[in-house]
Amino acid sequence: MNRLGPALVAGAVLIGTLLVPGRVSESKPGPAPRAAVPQPQSAPTAKALGATYACPTYSGIERPNPLRELYRDRFTWGTSPAYQVGNGRGNVSWQDNPTGNPSWYMWLHSLRWLGQGIRAAGSGDMRALQRVDTIAQDWVRDNPFPWRDDAGAAESTMHRTNVLICLRQAVLSGRRATQLPAAYRWIDKALTDHARFLQRHWSGDWNHGTDESLALFGVGCTLGRAELKQLAVDRLAVGLRTAIDVQGSTNEQSTSYAQYNYSLWGRAIAVLERCGVDPGPAIRTRRTQMASWLALATNSLGYLHQLGDSEVVRTTPVVGTPLEYAGTLGQRGKRPTQRVGIFAAGYVFGRTGWGERRPFDQESTYSIRFGPQRRLHGHDDHMSVTYTSLGRDILVDGGHPGYVANAVRTWASGPTAHNVMTVSGTALPGPATKLERSVVRGNSEYYRLSDTLGGVRTRDVLVLKDPDLMIVLDRGSSRVSRSWETLWHLPADQQVTLLDRYSATAQRPGDNRKTVLLQIPDRQRRTPAVVDSAWHYRTINHRSTAPVLKFSRSGRSASILTAIIPTKATTPVSYTQSATGLTLKVGQTTVRVAIGPDGTLRRLR
Repeated sequence: MNRLGPALVAGAVLIGTLLVPGRVSESKPGPAPRAAVPQPQSAPTAKALGATYACPTYSGIERPNPLRELYRDRFTWGTSPAYQVGNGRGNVSWQDNPTGNPSWYMWLHSLRWLGQGIRAAGSGDMRALQRVDTIAQDWVRDNPFPWRDDAGAAESTMHRTNVLICLRQAVLSGRRATQLPAAYRWIDKALTDHARFLQRHWSGDWNHGTDESLALFGVGCTLGRAELKQLAVDRLAVGLRTAIDVQGSTNEQSTSYAQYNYSLWGRAIAVLERCGVDPGPAIRTRRTQMASWLALATNSLGYLHQLGDSEVVRTTPVVGTPLEYAGTLGQRGKRPTQRVGIFAAGYVFGRTGWGERRPFDQESTYSIRFGPQRRLHGHDDHMSVTYTSLGRDILVDGGHPGYVANAVRTWASGPTAHNVMTVSGTALPGPATKLERSVVRGNSEYYRLSDTLGGVRTRDVLVLKDPDLMIVLDRGSSRVSRSWETLWHLPADQQVTLLDRYSATAQRPGDNRKTVLLQIPDRQRRTPAVVDSAWHYRTINHRSTAPVLKFSRSGRSASILTAIIPTKATTPVSYTQSATGLTLKVGQTTVRVAIGPDGTLRRLR
C-alpha cells in the first residue's frame, strides 16, 4: 500500500484547552498551531489494485422513493409531496422544480432517489434494472457535458458519480457478469465525463470538496485510472489541513456539519484502504480530535448545540470514542475528563459535569461563539450563547430553515436569530470576534469577548455551578447614536410572563421548572422589557413560533446586564446590588458576584 502522507507531528496536536475543576486557568485562544501538512505520495497503479470502490449509501434520499414510484417517474424529497417528474416511461423533465427549492432540484439531479431500484437491480430484478438504467441514461442525454451552467446538475455531480458507480456494480451483480455488457457501456463514458468535470471543478477544503475527491477517486478505482486516484489523494491531503484543524474543529462553522465531516473522513479512510492506498495516520489523528470536540459540543440532552446551519441532531455514539459516552447520555463508554473546551476556530463548550454527582441530563451545558467571520455553513452568531439545564433547553438558537434564498434564510443566518446584543446600522457579515480572556474554576467560568460591530461591542459571560445560572454583561460604544438590543431566544413551548417592567419568567404550562431572566441596572437607566416572538427551526421542515425577550438601549453607548436563572417553579429568586457587584439569592442559596469597572465578572462565593 502507498501512504496518503506522513504522521502529523504529535506535539502539534492540540486538544481543546484542558480545564481541571478547582484549578484556575487564564488563556487566550490565539491562532491554531501550525501542523505539518500531510504530503501525498503516489497512488498505486491499476495493476496493483485488488479491491474495489464500495457503493456508498444514498443518504436516505431513496427511502420515500420505492420501486412502484420509480415506475411512475415520481420523485419525493423532504416534506414536499410526490411529483411526477417524467412521462411514466423514464423520460424525465430535468428542468422542473415545482417547489422552487434548490435542495429539491439538486437531489433530483443527484439520482440518489433511484437507490431502491438500483439495489433491486443488483439482486437480479431486471425490470428494476431497466427502469433505473433508462432514467440515468435520460439524465446523461438531456444534460451533456459540461453541465456547469445548471447549478443543480453541477452541485450534485459528486453524488451522481457515486450513483453511476453503484448502477455499474448493480449491472454486473444483477446480470452475473464479469465485464460490463455492451448495452451498458454508456455508464463508463458517463463516469469519464463526470471525472472530467470533477477534475476541473474542486470546491476545496469543506465537505463538498471532500465528497468530490472521494467520487473522483471512485472513478479512478472503478476504471483503473491511476491519475484520477492520484489527483483525488492530493486534494484530500490539502483539504484535510483546514477541514479539520489540529484541535478537531470544523471550518464549516456548524455543529451538524462537524458530525457529518467526522463520518465523511471516516469513509475516506475506508475508501482509500479498499482501493489499495494507505491513508496514513493524519486523517485518524484529526478525527480523534474531532471526536473529543463533538463530545464537548453535546448538550445535556444528548444533542449537539444547534450552531450554524444545523438542525437539532443527536450526537452519534461512536463506540470506543468520547462520543459513545456523550451520545448515550452516559449509559455506555468511558466518561470524558474534559469539562470545558476552548477552540481557536471560535467555540467554547462547557458543562457542569458528565453525570458524576447528578444524572447526565440534569447537568447544565452551554456554548459560546466567537472567532473568524461567517463562512460556509456559519451564521452571524458571534457572542451568542446556548444553554441547557434541569433537563431542558434554556436558551436556543433560531435554527436552520434550509437553503432557499429568502427572508427567512436571511433572518436565520443573521444576528437577530441568536442570543446576542444587536447593533443598528451595521453591515453583514459581522466582524471577527475575539475571546480576550477566560478564567475557569471549579464552580464558575468567565469569558470576555469583543469585536468592532458598530464601534466597540463587548460581552462578559459568567457561568456558575451550584447554583447553575448565567450572568451576561453586554456593553457597546459608538461615535453615532444607535439602537442596542440584547435578545434572549426561548424554547417554543415556553410562555413568558413579565415579573415587573424589566424582568420576566419563562415556563412551559404545567411544568415544575422555570427560567428567570433578570434585567439588572448597570450604569444606565433600564428600559422596559419587551416580549416578542420569533421562530425556532428544529429542522428545515419543522418551524415553531418561539418567544424572544428583548432588553434595549439607545444612544452612543449601552450597558445591559442579564441574569439567566433556571430553577424549580416554586423557588424564589431575588437580587441586591452594591457599588462593586450584586448578590443573587436562589432559594436558600446565596451567591455574590463582583463586577469590575471594565465589566469583568467574578464569583466571590
